[in-house]
Amino acid sequence: MENKLWTKDFTIITLGSVVSMIGNALASFAMSLFVLDFTGSTLYYSIYIFLYTLPQIAAPVISGPLMDRFSRRRTIYWLDFTMTALYIFLGAMVYFDVLNFGIFAAAVFVSGMISSVYNVAFQSFFPMLISEGNYTKAYSISSALETLTFVMIPVSAFVYNTVGLCPLLIANALCFLAAALFEMRISDVEGKNVLEKPAEYGGGQYIKDMREGGRYLFSEKGLLAITLYFTVISFSGGASQVITLPWFRGNFENGEYIYTSVWAFMVIGRVLGGMLHYKIKLPTDKKYAIALFVYVSIALLEGFYLYTPIIVMQGACFLNGLLSVTSYNIRISATQSYVPNERKGRYNGTFMMLNTVGALLGQLLAGALSEFLPTRMVLTCFMAFSAVSALVIIGGNKKHVVPIYNRQA
Repeated sequence: MENKLWTKDFTIITLGSVVSMIGNALASFAMSLFVLDFTGSTLYYSIYIFLYTLPQIAAPVISGPLMDRFSRRRTIYWLDFTMTALYIFLGAMVYFDVLNFGIFAAAVFVSGMISSVYNVAFQSFFPMLISEGNYTKAYSISSALETLTFVMIPVSAFVYNTVGLCPLLIANALCFLAAALFEMRISDVEGKNVLEKPAEYGGGQYIKDMREGGRYLFSEKGLLAITLYFTVISFSGGASQVITLPWFRGNFENGEYIYTSVWAFMVIGRVLGGMLHYKIKLPTDKKYAIALFVYVSIALLEGFYLYTPIIVMQGACFLNGLLSVTSYNIRISATQSYVPNERKGRYNGTFMMLNTVGALLGQLLAGALSEFLPTRMVLTCFMAFSAVSALVIIGGNKKHVVPIYNRQA
């Protein structure tokens, strides 16, 4: 008999994450617009982005050992309560017109830190609410819902330009509050699925746990190869973020709208891909081969699509969206079902930290190279590096990656 996916706990965590994602998508884009309007400075905007991203380097790997010792469920809803208070505070600052950039910057840094810890806790707890054999379905839902939050961006811009930032901040606070109340109703499923906390848990035990997590990752050559390759993907993706929008704006009148019309097809592809993966199961013994093909194909599509007419760009982005969901589902369902629950916090924390570092390095290097090289050529080089890395890292470690990917999840 097939296990039921939509259990009470899975339904609650899904509803809670949808509510918080929608609220965050509405507020985050509006906050970016507010910084530009409030300061009138690209420098201050870059500082704002940097301060949100900075804690994402250290916070995941630091919090990982703690997520393997303490309740992830309680961590999730208490962090959502904290975000509720933070956004109410920011909303009040805007409403009474006493907000300055220093306060805003500090709040953004705290928000980035909380989000980083929350992501480790959530990614480590979510698999525990998935019934056996339903990992691919569950993550196809998660991927589709995350993609749909992009639809909130134009809504955010409209609401911001109509009524300002304050209502969006308060709405986000209410979304986090609703999510926390949902999450409190999840059953205490952790039990012995996380490490037992010693009577006295201090710095020595914390360091020991962190070292043990590192030894585990290096002892698992397949997991290590997957983690390293997705760091390369983040590195190339960071370059794409820096290059793509400026290229469209520099080569088309109203280039930002052309950019939106092209990348909308990526969103459509991801949503349809998520729906397909919910209905169709990939053959278990072919997942590794499919993943390797997808990794190389995505890199080649993104490396060359800027040289084509707009309609071809849209088709390439649509295919990229479909393939990206396939890549995401194979990787996350395989690794999250493979890594033991008592090590998920440390593995996910390390994975997220390396991906953030990769993205930042890609952004910095691509920005520097674009000063004296054609931007399309820079993007092509980054994506060629990603394609070659797939063949070397994933292809070269086939015997270690196959047991992780080619398994029922």
